[in-house]
Amino acid sequence: MSLDSRFNHITEKIIGAAFQVHRKMGAGFQEVIYQRCLAIELEKTGLVFAREVSMPLYYDGHNVGLRRVDFLVEENVLVELKALSEITNTHFAQIINYLNAYQLEVGLLLNFGEPSLRIKRFVKSQQANKLNQ
Repeated sequence: MSLDSRFNHITEKIIGAAFQVHRKMGAGFQEVIYQRCLAIELEKTGLVFAREVSMPLYYDGHNVGLRRVDFLVEENVLVELKALSEITNTHFAQIINYLNAYQLEVGLLLNFGEPSLRIKRFVKSQQANKLNQ
C-alpha cells in the first residue's frame, strides 16, 4: 500500500469536515473561528485529533523547540488553517517545512478565507521528488 493511499481515508474525512464548515460559515471570519468549527465537525467523523497541540521541531535529528500546530489528526496528518483572501507559494513552503520539521509525511492546508474552500494536500515524499526534478 502506498503512503498516499494509506492516508487517503483520513484526508478525505478532514476535507469533508472542512467543506461542511465552509458551507455553513462562508468566508470572512478569523482563523480561530474556523478552527473551533472544524473541531466540531472532526468530532463527528470519529477521527482522533488534537487541536493547538505543541509539537517538537527537529533540525538535523535534534529537537530544537516547540511550536503549536492547528490540528494533528490520527497522530500523522498535519492540518494548517488559514483565513486569508489568497494563499501563496509562501504558505505552501510553510507546510512543506512543517512536515520536515515535525517529521510527518502528510499535511493539508485549508484556506477558509476565499469564496470557495481552498485545499492543498502535501505528501512529503512527493514534494521531495518535485524538488529534485
